[in-house]
Amino acid sequence: MRSWRRSLGGLGSAVLVAAGIASGCISRADAPFTRQSERGDGGGGTSSLLIDAGIPDTSVDLPPTQPHAVLGVDPPHGSFAGGNLTLVRGNGFASNARVWFGDVELDKTAVVPIDPRRIQVTVPPGHAGAVDLTVQNGDDNSTNAVLSGGYTYDQFFADPATGPTSGGTLITLHGDGTSWDSDTQVMIDQSPCVVSHVASGHELTCTTPPGTQGSKAIRVTTADQVEVDVLDGFVYENSDNGFKGGLSGNTLGSNLRVLALDNITGLGLPAATVIVGSDLATADVLKTDKNGVAVDSKAGLGPKRTVTIARKCYQPQTFVDVPVDTVTAFLDPILSPACGAQGQLPPSGGNGSYGANVSGQIVWPATAEFKRDGWLGVPSPKSSDEKLVAYVLRLSGSPTDKFQLPSPTEAITPDATGDRGYSFTSFGLPGNFTLYALAGLENRALNPPVFTAYQMGLVRGVAAQAGETKSDVFIQVDVDLDHALTLGLTAPTVTERGPDRVQASVAVQIGSEGFAPLPNGYISRLLPLAGPLSFVGVPALVGSLLGTNYVATARAVTGEAGGTPLSVVGSVSATTTSDPLRVDQFVEVPALKEPAPNSAWDGVSLASARVAGGAAVDVVVYDLESAGGLIAWKVVTPGSTKAFTVPDLNALAADLGLSHGPLTISVSAAKIDNFSYGSLTYRSLSPRGWTAYAQDVFYASY
Repeated sequence: MRSWRRSLGGLGSAVLVAAGIASGCISRADAPFTRQSERGDGGGGTSSLLIDAGIPDTSVDLPPTQPHAVLGVDPPHGSFAGGNLTLVRGNGFASNARVWFGDVELDKTAVVPIDPRRIQVTVPPGHAGAVDLTVQNGDDNSTNAVLSGGYTYDQFFADPATGPTSGGTLITLHGDGTSWDSDTQVMIDQSPCVVSHVASGHELTCTTPPGTQGSKAIRVTTADQVEVDVLDGFVYENSDNGFKGGLSGNTLGSNLRVLALDNITGLGLPAATVIVGSDLATADVLKTDKNGVAVDSKAGLGPKRTVTIARKCYQPQTFVDVPVDTVTAFLDPILSPACGAQGQLPPSGGNGSYGANVSGQIVWPATAEFKRDGWLGVPSPKSSDEKLVAYVLRLSGSPTDKFQLPSPTEAITPDATGDRGYSFTSFGLPGNFTLYALAGLENRALNPPVFTAYQMGLVRGVAAQAGETKSDVFIQVDVDLDHALTLGLTAPTVTERGPDRVQASVAVQIGSEGFAPLPNGYISRLLPLAGPLSFVGVPALVGSLLGTNYVATARAVTGEAGGTPLSVVGSVSATTTSDPLRVDQFVEVPALKEPAPNSAWDGVSLASARVAGGAAVDVVVYDLESAGGLIAWKVVTPGSTKAFTVPDLNALAADLGLSHGPLTISVSAAKIDNFSYGSLTYRSLSPRGWTAYAQDVFYASY
């Protein structure tokens, strides 16, 4: 991002200086020049700069190059919160180079010297405005070089910084040195971001307007007309980043607002049916307007209501016992030819999205001045089938994700090009993300192939926009995978249906950015367990992994394929391997009571139960599928709700509900940390948002 006050004075001065330097290089030292202004009778005028270039004077030499200098920073600006990656360019850098932003010296883990001309650094937090950037080799003061005002901290940033093109994302602007008040206005790409709350002079919230895909500038204007722009301050992207949906607002009283949106396009769904109540005989039945909004207003709506949203050719959804006044539902289209007759079948994939390329090198700490070392802590191959390889990967969104060996075309070998290290390229979604590297031995002659990692490195704050190629990213491989982490598990109750085994994993959590799965981070054992589980080959949390933590997950599953019934503990963290890590928050497996398995469903009654014990349950999700999974109805209830009813959609209209025939019912009971049902989001409806959960699948008819 780039923040500028609306002034071109500095730019103009730079242009004049550049012009002066250029003229000095092409003219004689004593060449005369005059500025002449001529004004005719008509009142017009011209101004010209006349230069007598003459004959170049070779006695005038270019300024000598400084042996130690800081010449530039790329990018030269960013959030005052810090954490982003930048490349310092200059000359005379050594492998023990130290870097300061203003008066703040960076920790050595945030500094990766590449060669005498480049150093990659992670920017520390700061305050809005420009700061000097200083580089010095060790304690040698003679090498001290300063770039005055070399880095600029933006005055504010948005959180979240991305959202859907349909608008409606509630973002918080965090400022530094700002004095925002109720008269402050916010614009995103020249459209108003409606301010809903000013928490303080340096924090306000606003709702994004609709926009087009891509990075957009944010402008904040205060009452005294001071304007501050942050370029690339917000990114419109149709992804789950910025989509929240679910339940929100104040306690349900006499007004209920329901917004129905297409989950592919993000646009409002007109003429969708909204049913407020669990029984059609007493429920309020509404239709959404052209923007996909329906409002139910009457006394006595609260304190709770069951809300169902349905539309022809869309999957219906029901939220049981809604305690708040706003429901936002993203409905998935039914991808059936029957829904394409009037052009209702949406194009596959929705709006297009551009990826981002990242290129750079993996490097090892230099044993000599910028020597191209590599694979220093990896054993030598023992056969011709074993190869020295490294991979660069992106973080996973879930700690339960198993490490997947990349394609051999993505392998980095000692034969890779590079000056300081070994070149790599990576392609993926745009944004601000983290990359990690694993180096070790690989044997693809085995089936399945085996990759054993011995070393690891991490780089954070890689910012790449859609369609951009981000170059000169360096990942320092500086951590050995030489520790062991032990898990002590208390498994859930084993029923006659299962589960019958435990599959456990361990990953490294990188703050709120994601998880790094490990090749040796997976174990499978039959139940009952004979003892603790031990993961050998996890990294120490030092070097580039300083400040991260281990996250262990465990799945009690049925069958080698890991099927249902199952119970999953999604996240148990630790910062040391010295003590065993307890994993005992399994959710007991749910059992469907209504309809009874292999019986006929009446279309309205649902109930489930669990054996006593296990972790507390915050939400239960029922997924009812008919027509071989083509038509699905998602029903969401609080964890305390055991039995309830839903409206009979087919009694209202034949094209709103499930089709008659075989019925599959999946029941998921989930525990969510710091959960409130009135603040439920769509993240809370799937395993990626669950701390622990149990699931089973049942069959009936309809």
